[in-house]
Amino acid sequence: MRITMIGSGYVGLVSGVCFADFGHEVICVDKDTSKIEALKRGEIPIFEPGLEQLVADNVRAGRLSFTTDVETSVAASDVVFIAVGTPSRRGDGHADLSYVYAAAREIAEHVKDFTVIVTKSTVPVGTGDEVERIVRETNPQADVAVVSNPEFLREGAAIEDFKRPDRIVIGLNDERARGVMTEVYRPLYLNQAPLLFTSRRTSELIKYAANAFLAMKITFINEMADLCEKVGANVQEVSRGIGLDGRIGSKFLHAGPGYGGSCFPKDTLALAKTAQDYDSPVRLIETTVSINDNRKRAMGRKVVTAMGGDIRGKSVAVLGLTFKPNTDDMRDSPAISIIQTLQDAGATVTGYDPEGMENARQVIDNIAYAEDAYSAARGADALVIVTEWNQFRALDFVRLKSIMKAPVLVDLRNIYRHDEVAKHGFAYTSVGRPSSDDTL
Repeated sequence: MRITMIGSGYVGLVSGVCFADFGHEVICVDKDTSKIEALKRGEIPIFEPGLEQLVADNVRAGRLSFTTDVETSVAASDVVFIAVGTPSRRGDGHADLSYVYAAAREIAEHVKDFTVIVTKSTVPVGTGDEVERIVRETNPQADVAVVSNPEFLREGAAIEDFKRPDRIVIGLNDERARGVMTEVYRPLYLNQAPLLFTSRRTSELIKYAANAFLAMKITFINEMADLCEKVGANVQEVSRGIGLDGRIGSKFLHAGPGYGGSCFPKDTLALAKTAQDYDSPVRLIETTVSINDNRKRAMGRKVVTAMGGDIRGKSVAVLGLTFKPNTDDMRDSPAISIIQTLQDAGATVTGYDPEGMENARQVIDNIAYAEDAYSAARGADALVIVTEWNQFRALDFVRLKSIMKAPVLVDLRNIYRHDEVAKHGFAYTSVGRPSSDDTL
C-alpha cells in the first residue's frame, strides 16, 4: 500500500520505517527541511537501536523516502498517518493538539479519492471527531475515513515492539477503513495480526489508560520501596513476590527515581485534565502525577543524606542522564530534578551518559560533562547511578576508589548488591533495600 507519514519524529520515523520494511511504499513528511535533508543523507535525528540500518535498507530498496512536499505525498496515498507531537500545553497541562489539527487541514486540502486518515499521535478522547470535522469543513468533497491507531512503542525497543506487538488497537466509525487497516498490518503475521477493532473514542482512551496504569504501577512500587526502607524489608523481594502473581505481573515493578520520558508524564497529566473536563476525575492518576513529581527531588535529597547532609562545596558525579537506557531522550528525566536538587544544596555536578549528552546540554545548565564514567568520577565526593545503562553494571570499584575523593555510591536503580560494593570500601545506598541485605 502507499502510505504517507506526517511527522518524522520518534513515532513517525519508527512507524514509517517499519511499514516500509513490511513491503509498503512509505513517504515520511516533515516541515523541518534540515531534518528531511539529514534523513536523505542517512543521518538519524534520534538514537534508537537498529533504526539507522533499517532506514538505510529500505531507502536502498526504494520503499522509503523523505520529503517536505505534503501535497504530492497525500494525493498519492491510500493511507495518511498523523504522527506529530502532542506536548503538554503550557499553563493548563492539556495536550497541545495544534499540530494534529494543522496536519488535518493540510491533508484535507490535498487528499484524492478515498483515503484513510489515521491518528497515530497520542490524543485525548474526541480528537478524532474534531479531525473529521476539520477535514469536512476544509474540503466538503473529501472522501475519507478517520481512524485512531495509537502506538505502544517503548523507547530503546521500538522496532521490536512495532514488529511483534501485544496488540494493535484500531478505532473506527467507518467500516470502509476496516479492510484497509487490516491490509496495512497484514504483513505482521502469517495467519492474523493481533488486531483489536473498537470505536474511535474507545481507541483513544485505551492509549491513555494503558500508560496511566503503567505509571501507577511504577509509582506504587516506588512507594513500597519507601516503606521497605522504614520497616527493614527488601523491595526487590516484594516486587518478585507480588509479580509472580499472574494477575499483577512482574513488569514495571522496579523501584527507582520515578518515571520520565515522552509518554508517561504528559499522558497521565492529559488524562487527568480530560477527566476533569468531563466531570469524572481520576484521583488515582492525579495522585500518581503528584507522587512522581515529588519523588525526583526526593531522590536528590537521598543523595544529600548519603553524603552526610551537608554537600556545599562538594562534587557529585552522575552516571546516566536520559530517562531510561538505550535512548537519548531527556524529556522529564529524573536526572534533571536530581541534579537541580544537588545544585540547590551547593554541590557541583559532573555528568556522563552514553547517548544523551547532546540533548542533556540543552536542558541541564551549569554542570560539567565527562567523556566516560571514570572521568566523571575523578575527584568526586559521591557517585550516583541514575540511569541503568549496561556499561554501568560492571564498574571497576578498585579503580573508582583510587580516583574518587570519597568512596560513596548511591545506586538509584539497584544495580549492585551491598556486599559486592562494600568489600571495596564504599559506603553504599540503594532504593528500598536494607543496607546489609545481600539476598539478591
